[in-house]
Amino acid sequence: MERPGPSRCPFSAKTTSFQDAVRTLNTLQTNASYLEKVKRQRGDPQTQLEAMELFLERSGLQVEDLNQLNIIHVTGTKGKGSTCAFTERILRSYGLKTGFFSSPHLVQVRERIRINGQPISPELFTKHFWRLYQRLEETKDGSSCASMPAYFRFLTLMAFHVFLQEKVDLAVVEVGIGGAYDCTNIIRKPVVCGVSSLGIDHTSLLGDTVEKIAWQKGGIFKRGVPAFTVLQPDGPLAVLRDRAQQISCPLYLCPPLEALEEGGPPLTLGLEGEHQRSNAALALQLARCWLQQKDHQGIGELKASRPSLQWQLPLAPIFQPTSHMQHGLRDTEWPGRTQVLRRGPLTWYLDGAHTVSSMQACVRWFRQELHGREKPDGGPEVRVLLFNSTGDRDPAALMKLLQPCKFHYAVFCPNLTEMSPTGNEDQQNFMVTLDQVLLRCLTHQQHWSLLDEGQASLNLWNTPSTEPGAPTSLLLAPRLPHPLSTSSLVFSCISHALQWISQGRDPVFQPPSPPRGLLAHPVAGHGASMLREAAAIHVLVTGSLHLVGGVLKLLEPSLSQ
Repeated sequence: MERPGPSRCPFSAKTTSFQDAVRTLNTLQTNASYLEKVKRQRGDPQTQLEAMELFLERSGLQVEDLNQLNIIHVTGTKGKGSTCAFTERILRSYGLKTGFFSSPHLVQVRERIRINGQPISPELFTKHFWRLYQRLEETKDGSSCASMPAYFRFLTLMAFHVFLQEKVDLAVVEVGIGGAYDCTNIIRKPVVCGVSSLGIDHTSLLGDTVEKIAWQKGGIFKRGVPAFTVLQPDGPLAVLRDRAQQISCPLYLCPPLEALEEGGPPLTLGLEGEHQRSNAALALQLARCWLQQKDHQGIGELKASRPSLQWQLPLAPIFQPTSHMQHGLRDTEWPGRTQVLRRGPLTWYLDGAHTVSSMQACVRWFRQELHGREKPDGGPEVRVLLFNSTGDRDPAALMKLLQPCKFHYAVFCPNLTEMSPTGNEDQQNFMVTLDQVLLRCLTHQQHWSLLDEGQASLNLWNTPSTEPGAPTSLLLAPRLPHPLSTSSLVFSCISHALQWISQGRDPVFQPPSPPRGLLAHPVAGHGASMLREAAAIHVLVTGSLHLVGGVLKLLEPSLSQ
């Protein structure tokens, strides 16, 4: 059903709120529906790019206008967002005005469009949203099968308009999914391109091997435009090399960060985790290349180079990072990725890892963090996992990687901040039902039990009894948990899960009294006692960036302001 737009109901930034804009944006479908649409139409994905160019024209821009943005275009499976964040912060350290388009958002949708590292204001978002929405409404063609762009496309168009209007010196643009047929790939003349670590993700769209995925990612390469990648497995690296050679794109392999540190101080990174060193190495090359292409001074003194023998790819320059580069790496912030929040006895570890390779990195980081902490006095330590997984990912494979962390409790919930959608428009997804997301959580719980116990039977599972009419916050738990196994629980929303985990001991997260039924099951009641008595509670939140975003919304209320 077509929803009423501004042409029938005169909206303006002066008469509508930011949340009105977000609610209307949500009617343009979420990323989930876009994925399904592309799956059905993937026989000719090139038509998707052509449609995006038409939307751009209807919005009042030509593809050539995007050349003014001096774009750094970045793709990859793991670490592309972190690479973009490092790159943007380095170039901002040079006094440049930066634009940064990324996805997904964690708390508010305006996080996706940043100026000088800050999400655009609600007022600026609202103004540009309605301006673009009205232009597209006014140029609707009755014969067109898609009169309005889907959610992600709309935001991509809006980002281009914002960056041009705000006259940024450069724009760092993160690919949404893949590369070749991603709607950001209407960019024809970026200044430089980057490919972060490759792995398996979005297989129904991009292919079921890393080589097929590499072909998609290499689709952002452009003739004569320098491109950089980090060390990849031989197969996908060969695909990237061939893709670059076919269109005369100069592709370089980034030397490890250690090579740039030789003879100078070690580089301090604002993002934790050993895996961030690869992202930082790529960011340094992207930033330096951009500065070089734009004839900036102070781009780092070259060191002696050595030839690369890796798939005949030339090695990128080895140089001494400048003070601007060092400060940029140190000052980079990218919430929801290897982020730690310490709150009284609770320590929250937030990482939106959702692929096998990123989960491996997350587990290494989490275990290193625990290993480096002093043991508390006066009580036990409790480790809790809060997990969800969405899309076509393999949750069992991700959870298997989490087993060595030896959690005392595994908690599962959907990516719903609260049971009520009121005030949560930024995180609404109209394309899945509550039943669907809860059933998925129950499946996750059963996978966890199979991994944890080595064997499990469905007749061990029961639904807790609650009073008639009481809200069912806790849905499922094993009736008789093995004394050496992880007890697991499912909650209907993030807020209820956090209330149970924190037991009122987080000094910031202090919700009203818990709903009836929150401790209805013996596992929940016994666990609550353990959590109240623990000297330290370590909570790893992972599996989905949307889950991490919902947790941050509750733990960091300032992010919603």
